[in-house]
Order: sequence, then structure tokens, then C-alpha cells
Amino acid sequence: MSQNTPDFQDESQNLLLFVWRKRKIIIILSALAFVASIAISLFLTPLYKSTAIVFPTATSTVSFSEQRNAKASSMDFGEEEQAEQLLQILQSSRIRNRIVERFDLFNHYEIDQDDENRYFKLGQEYSSHIQFSRTKYGSISIEVLDREPELAAEIANKIVDLIDTVKNNMVKERTIPAFDINRRKREMLETEINGILAELDSLSTMGVVTSEGRANLYQAYNESKSAADKAFVKNQIDVNIKHGARFDGLEQLRDERITKLTKFEDSYEQSESDANANFNHKFIVEPAVVADKKAKPKRMIIVLLATMGAFFFVVFALLVQDRIAKLRKMA
Repeated sequence: MSQNTPDFQDESQNLLLFVWRKRKIIIILSALAFVASIAISLFLTPLYKSTAIVFPTATSTVSFSEQRNAKASSMDFGEEEQAEQLLQILQSSRIRNRIVERFDLFNHYEIDQDDENRYFKLGQEYSSHIQFSRTKYGSISIEVLDREPELAAEIANKIVDLIDTVKNNMVKERTIPAFDINRRKREMLETEINGILAELDSLSTMGVVTSEGRANLYQAYNESKSAADKAFVKNQIDVNIKHGARFDGLEQLRDERITKLTKFEDSYEQSESDANANFNHKFIVEPAVVADKKAKPKRMIIVLLATMGAFFFVVFALLVQDRIAKLRKMA
């Protein structure tokens, strides 16, 4: 250990002596890098950043069920699963294409429409200027960088507005066909019930009565005084004997279909609500505002990194050059 320490000290001293001997060229090249980095940083386009923050909702529907989940309240903030879903929607082409078209980003990013790689270049520009990320609190941050501060804020707020539009369209792709099926099923039940009621009315017109009424017909026949009354009641009994079973079956079928239709109403109303309502799928925590100070480039950081990088590169290059020279002498 004691032997290694002097060796390390000797190497450090040798390095410092080497840097001191080469100080002029190191200072000159580092100074040139310093000046060049300042000049380059002055030509870089300043970018302004606008940020919008949103929370996903816990649910995007109105429940008509009596067994309503307490966590599905429209007032609840979404959790990790909803945040991941919202993040995926924000990164989708459904939103990107609308933003590109709305703000004419091909021209704004100076991409030639005839370029065969225009979509690749647009994707690179879009991803470098517009970014989405989850915060540590579970919300979604929408950050937009642009050389025009007003445009950056406008794009960020437009993306926030598109969340509801895009997600509602995605939901309707499934809920509208489901509602159409439920509507046809309801219309079939109503048509069947109306047909049963029409036939029951027709049988009632013929004199067919309920099973309780039929029992009274026999009593009325026995209590009839005249032959005409007996003949009339006898005719009614014959009609009920012939069509009574059909009447009872239709009554039972009517009651079953009405019960089924009543139970089906909740499902129908739910599908109707899902298909026709436009829901809000986010809570806006902070809308984007116009930035009054540029976010990029950080000129001091650029100059510092460029100067330090040049310094270490020059030292390394000189060490390599010196080592090569010594090896040639030894050869």
C-alpha cells in the first residue's frame, strides 16, 4: 500500500508537469473552444416551454346499476391504470395527426412535403418538441417546446382538449354498435308485446275472459231465467272452452315479456348513455400558459461543457502523442 502511494503521487506529479509544459497549446485550444461554443450558442434557436398537467378520471360513464361501485364515482381521480391508458392515448397517432394538421407542423418544422422521409422527420421533430410523462403524483404532464411561445401554449392546450374528443370517439366505436343491438332487442320485445296485446283484445272482443271469469260463466248459466239468457251464456262458455287455453297462454306470455322488458330497461338506458353522451375524461390541474423565458438552449451550460470537453480532449490527445513519440524512440 505504501509502495503504491508514492507511485500514484509520482504519476500525478508527472501529469501536472506535462500539463504545465503544454499549457500554452492547452489554453489556446480551450480558449478557441470557449469562443466557438459562445458563437454557436448564439445561433441556436431559443425554444420556449409550455406545460399542462391533467389527472385522468376514475370513470367515464354514468352507471344505472343499483350495485354501483363506489370507486366509479365521476368525482374520483384516476389511479395508475387510468393514467397509463391516458398516456397511451396522448402518444397515439389519433392525437398526433390532429395536431399536425391543425397547426400545419410540416411547414412549421420546415419539412419538405415531397421528401420521401417526411413522416420519419416529422416524427422526430414531434417527439423532440412534444413530450408526455407521468408525474410522481400520478398526473400526466404535457410539455411543448417551440420557438414561438404563444404556439407552444396553444398546442399544449389543444392536446388537452383533444383528450375528450379522441377518447369519446374510441368509446363510441364500441358503444354505438352495442346500443344498436340493445335498441333492436327492445324494439323486438315491444313488437312482440304489442302483438300479444292485440290478440288478447281480439279474443276479449269474442267474449273470452280470464280463468276467474270463466268460473263465473257456469254460475251465470245455472242462474239464467230465460232460454235466451241460457243460450247466450252457453255460447260464451263454448267460446271460452275453445279459446280459453290460448287466452291464458297469451296472458302468461305477456306478463313474462313485460317483466323481461322492465328488467332490460337498465341495460338499454346504460347503452344509450354510453353511446350518446360525451364525457369529460380528465381533470385539468394546470392549463398551459405562454412562457416569458426561454427553456432552451442553456448557453452557459453549453459553453461550460464545450470548454471542459475541449480541455480534457486536448490533454488526452497530447498524452497520446507524447506516448507515441516515446515508443518510436524506444523502437
